[in-house]
Amino acid sequence: MTEKYNKIKKIYEGKAKKLYTIKGKPDLLLQEFKDDATAFNAQKRGKILNKGIINCELTTFIFDYLSKRGIKTHFVKQISPNEMIIKRLKIVPIEVVVRNIAAGSLLKKTRFKEGHKLAKPIVEFYYKDDALGDPMISDSHAIAMKIATESDLKALRQMAEKINIILKPFFLKRRLRLVDFKLEFGKDKGGKGRIMLGDEITPDTCRLWDAKTNRKLDKDRFRFDLGGVNEAYAEVRKRITGGK
Repeated sequence: MTEKYNKIKKIYEGKAKKLYTIKGKPDLLLQEFKDDATAFNAQKRGKILNKGIINCELTTFIFDYLSKRGIKTHFVKQISPNEMIIKRLKIVPIEVVVRNIAAGSLLKKTRFKEGHKLAKPIVEFYYKDDALGDPMISDSHAIAMKIATESDLKALRQMAEKINIILKPFFLKRRLRLVDFKLEFGKDKGGKGRIMLGDEITPDTCRLWDAKTNRKLDKDRFRFDLGGVNEAYAEVRKRITGGK
């Protein structure tokens, strides 16, 4: 018999997802993916065809792949085309960005040209605060603000590096180059405060280029009005899950 998950209350709505509490499941949440698209700290808004379904399917596939390789995640199960059950986490307010190839904001901070392959992946921390524009921070900032401990930051960095080692060949096998990506983590409430991977891994949170042509197949197509946004998301889904 299929277990039922009854929504009680919406506790969060962000740019791409909604979170609901579930009747009788205090340690779980229902995560619903939206078709809404935003860029430049929500200054640009729009919709991408079937984005909620595509991103839910991709996150399910990729989180399952990562969990089988030793990465603890908040993912429990997918229950509908655009909904999944997740473990309730206390989110660490730090976005962890891993860069393999120079692109995006890295070009403004360095003299790297777009497409330059980095000798070693760069791991960056950004403070999750829309009002401040999600600024880049150092370990010292995070500790001073008491948003993470030294051991937390070490764990975030190590997990991000391990995920990168797993995902680079995963995407390359599917003719996709993992340029850079954003990760979010939290501590589980039902367990012992273990750090787990949360949020999503999709073309919203990753820069993905075609491995042969370097054609952008991610949210940059929406950000910079490159056209073919719907087709790019559908193409990533097809290459990774075999979906339409």
